Parts: sequence; structure tokens; C-alpha cells
Amino acid sequence: MRILLVLAHPLEDSFAAAVAKVAQETLVAGGHEVDLLDLYREGFDPRLSQAERGGYFDQPYDTSGVGDIVARLRAAEGLILVFPQWWFNFPAILKGFFDRAFAPDVAFTHDPAGGRIVPRLTNIRLFWALTTTGSPWWIVHLYMGNPVRRLLKRGIAAFCAKRLNFRMLALHDMDRVTDAGRKAHLVRVKKALANIR
Repeated sequence: MRILLVLAHPLEDSFAAAVAKVAQETLVAGGHEVDLLDLYREGFDPRLSQAERGGYFDQPYDTSGVGDIVARLRAAEGLILVFPQWWFNFPAILKGFFDRAFAPDVAFTHDPAGGRIVPRLTNIRLFWALTTTGSPWWIVHLYMGNPVRRLLKRGIAAFCAKRLNFRMLALHDMDRVTDAGRKAHLVRVKKALANIR
């Protein structure tokens, strides 16, 4: 399977970077082709431009500002996101990735009659998120209602293939987790990814 692995963390020595490294190594060992898109290291600009927003309903929509990323997204069969959750949400650079790359004629088409949008990323049949939270599990799930999972599962995943393999693996309470806890999570990630076929 060809997998686009998207890393969204500003620090090269972050735990997210360690997760992405384990993910890439495990997937390659399993025979998958991995395209690592490190949003910070590749200098991705998350800001939706005035021209991009102004032309949102143009036919065809101009994706030239993110043409390389759109091509990589269209070539993928799987999408794996690696990111921390900040303020119970995506890092701004990852939100910008959705805003700019999940564009009209890429992730969806508009119904000219004003009805429902039509999903276009049907090439994506696997969609996973490998993430961390600073808050404990009970705050994320019980108090906040797990907003990032809801956004990914009900929103972004809706643009992908119908029988999508969706999964989210999260390490909670990251600010207090021990080194042993981080290592155990990396093992969990490796085991989960080793089962992808």
C-alpha cells in the first residue's frame, strides 16, 4: 500500500517525530511504500490564500499553490497523520493542510444544484491518526467529547473510501507520562501498524 505519512510538529526531536519514525520503519518493513510529508521541514504554508478562498467555487479549482501535496495525496492509498493535540484541536499547520489540500476537485466536488458535496478521495482506504494529548483520557473523552476524533471520523474521513479503515491511537496525559510509558506507546504503535495489509 502507498501511504502518505504526515507529520505536524515543529520540533525535530519531539515525541511526534519519534512516532513518525517508528511508523515509517514499521510500514516499510511491512512492504508498504511510505511518502513522509513533514509539514514543518518542507516549509508548508498553512494559510489559505485570498486567491484560494476567492476561487473556491471556480471550475476547475486552482490547486497550483499546493500542487505537489495534492499529487502526493491523490497517489496515496493510505493516509496516516502524526500530530499532538493542542487546545483539544489540531496544530495550526495541520488544519492548514486540510484547508489547502483537501480542496474542491481534490477531496470533494460541489453539487452544482447546491446539494450535498461528493467525496473524491476514494483512493484513500486507510486513514489513521497517531496523536498525543496533554490532558488525561477522562478529560479528552468524558469532558470534551474527544473533539479531534469526531472531526477526523465524521468530517475528514467522509471524503475517503466508503469502507475506510479508520483508527486513532492516542497517548494521553503526555505532560506527565514517564519514559517507560512513551516507550510502551511506541511499541503499541509498531504492533498496530505491523498488522496493516
